[in-house]
Amino acid sequence: MTLQKLLRLSSPLRLGWIGTGVMGAAMCQHLLKNSYPVTVYSRTRQKAEGLLANGAQWASSPSEVVKHADVVFTMVGFPHDVREVYCGDSGLLKSLRPNTVLVDMTTSLPSLAVEISAICNAKGSYFVDAPVSGGDVGAQQATLSIMVGGETEVVVALRPFFKILSQTINHQGPPGAGQHAKLCNQITIAGTMIGVCESLLYGYRAGLDLDTLLQSIRGGAAACWTLDHLAPRILVRNFEPGFYVDHFVKDMGMALEEAKRLGLVLPGLALVHQLYLSVQAYGHGRAGTHALMLALERLSNISGKEDM
Repeated sequence: MTLQKLLRLSSPLRLGWIGTGVMGAAMCQHLLKNSYPVTVYSRTRQKAEGLLANGAQWASSPSEVVKHADVVFTMVGFPHDVREVYCGDSGLLKSLRPNTVLVDMTTSLPSLAVEISAICNAKGSYFVDAPVSGGDVGAQQATLSIMVGGETEVVVALRPFFKILSQTINHQGPPGAGQHAKLCNQITIAGTMIGVCESLLYGYRAGLDLDTLLQSIRGGAAACWTLDHLAPRILVRNFEPGFYVDHFVKDMGMALEEAKRLGLVLPGLALVHQLYLSVQAYGHGRAGTHALMLALERLSNISGKEDM
C-alpha cells in the first residue's frame, strides 16, 4: 500500500502540531480552519490557548501528541529543541507507530534531519524536513515558501497540507536537502538585510525623505521582500519580531559551519553574522531581524532616539 493510499484511509486524518511561537501558532491555525482535528503541544501552554479555543486538543508531551496523530508537524526554535522533541525521554520517537509521518518545519541542521529520517525509516515511519521562509507575515497570510527534503512519495502525499500553508512548495531532494535550501535562503537574507539597513542610514544622513526613498527603490532593481515588509517597520522604530535575531544568528552559524565543511569561504555572511552578534550583545536578541539597524546606528554614532 502506498503512503498516499494510507493517508486517505484515515478519515478524518488526525494531525499533531508542536511549537506555537510567532509563526507556529499561525500555521497551525490554518490547519484548524480547514477542519482537521489537531492535537497540540508547546512548552508554554499559554501560547497554545488561542488554538485550544478554536478546537485543538492539548497533549502533555510530544510523545502524547504522536499517539493521537497520523501526521505530526514540528516548528520549534533551535536544533537542540528539535533533538529534544524527537529524541528526548518524552519525544516523538518514543511512541512512534508504523506509518506515521513526521514533518519538521524548523530551520535546523541538515545532518540532524538525515539522522531522524533514518530512525523513522527503521521504525516503519516517514520523516520530511520542510523549513519555511516568510516570517510572521507569511505564516499569517499562508504565503510561506516551503523547502522540502524527503522521499518523493512522502512529499507528494503531504502536498495538500503544504498548500494550506504556502504558495511556494519545492521539493529540494532527499532528507536534509530542505535544510540546505533554507540555509541558502538565510545567506541571501543576511546580505539583503545589511544592504537595506545601510541604504536607509545613508538616506537619513543625506537628508532624504525616507518614505519617498522607499517608494523609489522598491519599484526598481533593488525591489525585495525586506524592503516591502521590514523597511517600513524600521522607519517607525517597530522592531517587534517577525523572526527573532536569536534564531537568525543560529541560522547563520549553521550556514557557516556547513560552508566550512563544504570547503567554502563566505566572507559576506561572516561579516553580517558578527554584526548580528553585536545586536545580541546590545540586548536585542528577541527583537526582529531588522534590528540590525540598531547596531549599524551605533557604529555611525546615530542615536536610536532620532526620528528616521
